[in-house]
Amino acid sequence: MNIPVIFIKYTIVTFLVASGVSACSSPSKRTPDPSHAVSPSTVKVDSSQAAEKQAETAAADDSEQKQASIQLRDKRPLQYTVKKGDTLWDISSQFLRDPWFWPEIWHKNQQVENPHLIYPGDVLTLIYVNGKPQVVKQEPQKVTTTTGVRELKVVKLSPSIRKQGLDASVVTIPGDAIRQFLSKPRVVTKEELDSATYILGSADEHLMMAQDNTVYIRGELDKERIRFAVFRPGEALTDPGSEEILGYEAVYAGEAYIKQYGDPAIARITSAEREISNGDRLLPLDKSIGDTLYYPRTPDHKIEGQIISLFDALFGIAKFQIAVVNRGNRDGIEVGHLLETLSAGNTITDRFDPRGKAEVKLPDRRSGLMMVFQVFDKVSYGLILESTLVINNNDAVATP
Repeated sequence: MNIPVIFIKYTIVTFLVASGVSACSSPSKRTPDPSHAVSPSTVKVDSSQAAEKQAETAAADDSEQKQASIQLRDKRPLQYTVKKGDTLWDISSQFLRDPWFWPEIWHKNQQVENPHLIYPGDVLTLIYVNGKPQVVKQEPQKVTTTTGVRELKVVKLSPSIRKQGLDASVVTIPGDAIRQFLSKPRVVTKEELDSATYILGSADEHLMMAQDNTVYIRGELDKERIRFAVFRPGEALTDPGSEEILGYEAVYAGEAYIKQYGDPAIARITSAEREISNGDRLLPLDKSIGDTLYYPRTPDHKIEGQIISLFDALFGIAKFQIAVVNRGNRDGIEVGHLLETLSAGNTITDRFDPRGKAEVKLPDRRSGLMMVFQVFDKVSYGLILESTLVINNNDAVATP
């Protein structure tokens, strides 16, 4: 079930803070008697109130800072009707220059369960409350009324019931672009490659195998599994700076079904997305889709890295294609983190410098925006959400 979830962390923080303050506030204020010592419970309440007040102030400051950062597009609709195939990212881009600020302007109806869900046919209207922009979801019925001067279109809101499956709601990002990466491992260690079972040969002595071919497998198999993914060891993923090997790409080739365990075991190729050959490895196949609820957000710390691989691309990639970056769990990367991609500036000769000719490197240019959707220890996979230039291997990535 693919449900887009709008960020509600600030609402939760405010709720928790408000609840804490209410629970800890005393019903009346009394002047303390200086002749009596302050009890530990009083100190505990006072410190709790101070901490809660500090948290409330910090949350308010953070919210005000985010509100100050929100920039609406110059050409934006006052009303937008959601269409089938829309993503939340695309809809946010209709109103905002930075779509990840969507939760800051989204006005939720607290009386409706799952108010953040958006469906095709919903009408989103941009309004202003206390001078701040908000987007509300409406299902308007247009009524014409006469004021004596001109006719105005009035939006009449009335209660209504609509039954619709949750999987019909608008997704955050296009899931088809990354679904295969969520069920099939893509980065492995050298130890995993060396210990993995492998294809020894085929029953028909083919050099290249395809669907329905019978193959022989050697190595230790998990006998509780009968379905495996077939991978070809890919290139080593190397950090451009330290030259550390961060992992190895596992190039997905197909799937195999174990017909008989033994040494060698017998398997049948059930699907082949590319040619399968002797020496290809077998790894457990994970049929679960994994977590598809994404919370696009900027990292709360500075991240700088590089693109070290372009999945199945020879020269460059663009919107809705995949890139691998040399940052992972150990660097604080999390699923949902947004990173801008930067195209390296050219080096040109300054012929006008009075001190003589000089080589000058031009500033890097922002080429796109990517969202991390799968994180390993040392590397991460990201989906390009926006691109204004071709994104190349070795391009830099950084916190927006």
